[in-house]
Amino acid sequence: MIQYAAILMMMIGLYGLFINRHVMKIIISLNVLELGLNLFIISVGYVTGGIAPIITSTNASSALLYVDPLPQALVLTAIVIGVGTTALGLALARKIYQTYGTLDLERLEEK
Repeated sequence: MIQYAAILMMMIGLYGLFINRHVMKIIISLNVLELGLNLFIISVGYVTGGIAPIITSTNASSALLYVDPLPQALVLTAIVIGVGTTALGLALARKIYQTYGTLDLERLEEK
């Protein structure tokens, strides 16, 4: 069920990227798309009733259900990259506003 919510968030983000003509709204839409993608990756790697893949004396059996740690590591990396991308986008938006006085892409095309 959570996969459907993640796909819906990705579709909302894509819709916002295609429809919006304002730089800040585009950056927000990109963040919504990224959040949906991260949620989808985490939900795919989840196992109901799974345990951490650490072998101890209490769970030494190989028949146990383990949660895959790789999607969690990938999402952690994607979050860091997303923060960097957002910071770069906001810095570019600030520079565009200082230079042209607007963040509307239609008015930027006129100048």
